[in-house]
Order: sequence, then C-alpha cells, then structure tokens
Amino acid sequence: WGSADLHAVDFINDPHGHGWHLDRRLFDRRLRDASRAAGAEVAEGSAVRDTARTPDGGWTLALRGGTGPAGTRSGGERAVRCRWVIDATGRAAAIAVRCGARRRVGDRLTALYVPLEADPLDTDRRSLVESDEDGWWYTAPQPSGGRLVAYFTDADLPAASHTARHFRRRMTATRHVSRWAHRDGPPPTSPAAPRRAAAHTAHLDTVYGDGWTAAGDAAVAFDPLSSQGVLTALYTGLSAGLAVDTRLGRASSGTDSALAAYADKVAAARSAYLRGHRVIHTQESRWTDRPFWARRLTDLPDSPYRPQEVPSTS
Repeated sequence: WGSADLHAVDFINDPHGHGWHLDRRLFDRRLRDASRAAGAEVAEGSAVRDTARTPDGGWTLALRGGTGPAGTRSGGERAVRCRWVIDATGRAAAIAVRCGARRRVGDRLTALYVPLEADPLDTDRRSLVESDEDGWWYTAPQPSGGRLVAYFTDADLPAASHTARHFRRRMTATRHVSRWAHRDGPPPTSPAAPRRAAAHTAHLDTVYGDGWTAAGDAAVAFDPLSSQGVLTALYTGLSAGLAVDTRLGRASSGTDSALAAYADKVAAARSAYLRGHRVIHTQESRWTDRPFWARRLTDLPDSPYRPQEVPSTS
C-alpha cells in the first residue's frame, strides 16, 4: 500500500491486543444460539413482506417462510406483533427506508471474492492487503480451512467484471497476492466466477423514527478496509437495544433523549471512520490519475464532493 514493498504490522505493538480471523458463519450461528438462550424467538430463512402500524402505536409485520415457533418450518405467512422495530437488514435498510429514512451512499465499492481450497503448505496466518491501479486485494486464511481472496473496486469500472477468467488474470498480475494465494503452482483454474458483495460506505440520514431504530449496516456501513464492520455492528446493536429499552420504559413521557444519544454515537463513529478513510487513501499516490483513486482523493475537506442519494429500490 503506497509502494510495491510489503509493510508488516504486528499486533504485539497494538495496545488493544491481537486481531482475529473470523469464521462468520460460525460466529453468526453462535449469536443466534445466544439469542435463543436469552429467550428470543429466532425465525431463520424468513423475510419481512409487509409492515403496518397498529392503533396502539405498535407494529404488525408479515413474515414469509423460514422457521416458526419451536423450530417448525413454514412456507406460508405469519404475523408478528411488537412495540418497536429494530432494522438490522444491512445496507438495504429496508424497514427504515419504508418509514421515510434516506440512504446516503458515498461510493460504489464492491467486493469480488473466491474461496480457495486448503493447501497444507500454506501455513501463513497473516492477512494481506495489496493495492493496484483500480482497487485493492485482500487475502487471509480462513479459520475453518482454506483461504479467501477478494478484490475491491467500484462497481461501474471495467475492473469489476466478475468472470472467472478476468478475476484470475488480474490476480495473476499482482505482485504479492498471486504468491500468497497459491504458492506452489498457478492460480486456481476453477471455472467458477467470483461472488459479489456490496462494500460501499453508506449511512441513513436518520437512524430512528416513530417506532423504529436502525442498527448495524442499516444505520452506518463502512469500507471493509477499515476492519470495523463487525465491531461497529456489535456496537450499534448493543447501543440501539439499550436506547430502545430506555425509550420503551419512558413511553408515557414520550421522550426520545435515549434515541437521540444513540444517533449521536452513530454520527461520532461515522466521523471517526471518515477521517481514517481519507488518511489511508491519501497514502496511496501511485495511481491518482485512475478513476478509483481519484474518486477517493476528492473526498477531502476542501472538495466539492457530496455523497449521493440512492433510491430505496437500489
């Protein structure tokens, strides 16, 4: 990053301790299990098809598919009633948008990623980030075995082509990722195309309203380069839960002070992220004439750049 040479960052110098390579499927499953143990009903594989306010100020949500009470499978629709809704639907912020909140999107970053099979000779446990003229690469060993290779670029650039041939060609052209991803032979020749995932910076213009609160990526979503996604999701989830609990406990007074304080926390986290985002991207100055990097350099305090508003259907 910033040169063709590798720079090592050792967690032994970090006062906060070492980092983690997270198995997200296992991690999420354990979170769901903990929720069940705490008394929550978890409806997996279901989707909210409709929302409606009730005369008493609560909600009725129509759920379709997934598991019902006691783990029963249901392909039909059922109603769930609640006093308050916390929107944790990711970058889509589906419920908040229905309630009038607007999504503000700062860039078009997308991730193209492929899992590689376990290699007994691959014993390096470190993560690697390598920039190129149209974005940046990331590779890390997976806790469950194998290795993940991902490329981050803007969705509207030619580099975002997600054909297997294009991905392999670009990975082979890297100086470091090509060696770490497959050290004892050519890059994988599987015809499978890389998968795609949204990775853009985004936030809501308001993170709470009448009867609802947004948390996680629905409230504020960060560039994965920050390595703050899971941390911020947990932080906003905990903070939103406490704010809603306080708000419901004071329903008779109608105060929203706890929710306003939560909104301030989200705004502070976003401001800190944006400062770091600017600093790290200005450290890469080799390709300032390329669209990907030029766009990041315009996101500076004296720039006319303004985040774009994205329609709710995107």
